[in-house]
Amino acid sequence: MKRKTHKTRRQIQAQKVTIASKLVQKANSVFNPLETLVHFHEYTSKDCAVIQLDCKRVTNLLPETLTWIFNLLELNMKARYEQSNWGWNKIAKEAELTENNAWYLIASSEGKMIGFSHFRFDIDNAVEVLYCYELQLEALERRKGLGRFMMNCLEAIAANNKMQKVVLTVHKHNPMALSFFYKLNYKMDVTNPPPSDGVDYMILSKQNLQHV
Repeated sequence: MKRKTHKTRRQIQAQKVTIASKLVQKANSVFNPLETLVHFHEYTSKDCAVIQLDCKRVTNLLPETLTWIFNLLELNMKARYEQSNWGWNKIAKEAELTENNAWYLIASSEGKMIGFSHFRFDIDNAVEVLYCYELQLEALERRKGLGRFMMNCLEAIAANNKMQKVVLTVHKHNPMALSFFYKLNYKMDVTNPPPSDGVDYMILSKQNLQHV
């Protein structure tokens, strides 16, 4: 009788990472993750403005688009970063925004860009995830449902590419952002640092229901 072999915890973990890596690689090979999600190509806001969404890899963005992205991020978040332990580092942030594995979901209305999300397909804690690095809107475009719509779009992109969850990081001293994500049913992720670490941010996530 053939003896059963039992995989070690390390072998199981390595197998999970291998599977996750293949899924992330496949997701990153797609030219446009939004193409088949036709429901998310257009959004009508609460004030009846028609908004188009487009999804592009950072390497396919025009220089002027990248300039607008950084300027909006700096306008919206510089003060928040300066309040945090991270501080604001312009050079480091520009480098992060333009790394080759960065994707952008961009909202436009009447030919003008009004919001963006920087996201990536990545491996986090040995599982495949869509990591939302940024969600930024122009000041006049807030509280019109666009932010919620864009997060729903990211969740659909994650599910369509078999990512297990959407993950994001929020500053603890940004109560409006925390409230926004809690209302969208984001919860504390397993990777969130314990209180003893003394960090001033939280890691939240929302499970892809197809993986539950």
